[in-house]
Amino acid sequence: MQPVVVDIPMRVRFRGITRRQAMVWQGPAGWAEWSPFLDYSGDEIVPWLAAAREAAQDGWPAPVRDRVPVNCTIPVIDPEAAAERAATSGCGTAKIKVADHRASKAEDEARIAAVRDALGARGRIRIDANGAWDVDTAVERLTRLARFDLEYAEQPVATTEELAELRRRLAQQHVDVPIAADESIRRSGDPEKVKALEAADVAVLKVQPLGGVRRCLDLAELLDMPVVVSSALETSIGLAAGIALAAALPELPFACGLNTIDLLDADLVSSSLRAENGAIPVTARPVPESALLEAARADDTVIRMWQARLAETERRYDGGMDT
Repeated sequence: MQPVVVDIPMRVRFRGITRRQAMVWQGPAGWAEWSPFLDYSGDEIVPWLAAAREAAQDGWPAPVRDRVPVNCTIPVIDPEAAAERAATSGCGTAKIKVADHRASKAEDEARIAAVRDALGARGRIRIDANGAWDVDTAVERLTRLARFDLEYAEQPVATTEELAELRRRLAQQHVDVPIAADESIRRSGDPEKVKALEAADVAVLKVQPLGGVRRCLDLAELLDMPVVVSSALETSIGLAAGIALAAALPELPFACGLNTIDLLDADLVSSSLRAENGAIPVTARPVPESALLEAARADDTVIRMWQARLAETERRYDGGMDT
């Protein structure tokens, strides 16, 4: 069928956006989602199309588990709202956004403290700075935040080289905060450098930016470090690919960042992929409901923009770019 363009409001501002746009379509293997963020362009969004084509045409490897443990996600919100979100999520792990220009260091710290209190000593807390700090700032902040017993800090600095330097300096100062690489894997153009430079303790893999479930499985084997599967703020159609990857990994020592559907104000299916007692069940692939698909349909201007974007990306994909 022809792709349908959807435009869904976000419940809270997240990753700098207030609306989530995507294309979805059905192929022989099932429904696929293509939803590269609007600040991605050119060759960078070809892997996203490869992932969608895999979902629609090929399907995914068989699962080795029937449930995927997940974290709740805490955006830049006030401490009381953060605590409530963590406490009511049903998850024992929380990922907290930090280093956003809208919040001070003290506000970040108050948000983390509130979530720690809400989850208790047995809860796990990880933070994500999206590469916003320089190395000196990261050392200072992580040294101070280590008292919250962080599971890891995700992409605290921008480059792979900086991650490696930060990791060395933290070890020298006996600061026990593991480092996870996200953008250094999905946006650097050279994810293998993370392993070569010993820049991280954990690899964060996202199916769409990395070109599909099978490519992620290959990369996980190559990187040879613990993996966390995370979403790219998809609808349940796109989240299903992340669940498929997490379900197929030989080992899954950490909760995954796939419990993000509640950041959207609507979904394309009535039984959304969301946590039940801290995990998302591995079930049959979701199928959009006609009424929900129609309700989320974008306006003509957005549709034309996405159609042009897809046509250009298909030219790059079919032209043989190595994804």
